[in-house]
Amino acid sequence: MPTQLLSGKSALVTGGARRIGREIAMALAKAGADVTITFRRSQTEAAQTVREIEAVGSRAFAIECDVRSEASVRLAVAAATARFGRLDLLVNNAAVFDSAALEELSLEQWDTVFETNTRGPFLVAREAIAHLRAVQGRIVNIGSLGGIRAWAGHAHYCASKAALHMLTQAMAKAFAPEVSVNCIAPGWIDLDENPSEDARRFAARTPMRRNGSAGDVAQAALFFATGPSFVTGQILSVDGGLGLG
Repeated sequence: MPTQLLSGKSALVTGGARRIGREIAMALAKAGADVTITFRRSQTEAAQTVREIEAVGSRAFAIECDVRSEASVRLAVAAATARFGRLDLLVNNAAVFDSAALEELSLEQWDTVFETNTRGPFLVAREAIAHLRAVQGRIVNIGSLGGIRAWAGHAHYCASKAALHMLTQAMAKAFAPEVSVNCIAPGWIDLDENPSEDARRFAARTPMRRNGSAGDVAQAALFFATGPSFVTGQILSVDGGLGLG
């Protein structure tokens, strides 16, 4: 794949300071995009990611943003478009993961997960859509295999991601024909150097005999960012076949 497919384009990656978000931001930068990343508490990691993006020859900008807040989202989108003059791609990556027995799940836990995982992408997309329509841009949401397969100990997380999957498809209809909207549903992604017992167990259950990496998710995001705009409303599982059962 050519390395500069996104040359001259601008991307916004929420939660792009570290982990999967950082890997997505780096992949977009290596493809030529200027990248704005948002962060909440990871200011040090955000500054480091900006330096790494600049090191590969792209421009970068980091801004603090709470995706649960209309005002914060409005400021972040305005700053991103002001910095680079346009917005071609939005990656809604910012999310929280939580575990709880369903019968013990508090209303606060439920709302906290939905505020970030479902309301956040809605707010950012709503704020960005005028800019994206102006350039026939794209939106990539980061869902989860948990939005497709139920996990008993993560009911609120699974429900929030299932809602994001449906929101993706609603956006794809509402924002067409100018903007394509797709979603990536990662399975178990290894983010630590020393895999846990749970990680090893999931790898053994996965047909590809390994867990995913942040790079696997980033490559899927790059496909949606650079592939045919005619592809829209899709939920792409990046799970090594784990969801096949």
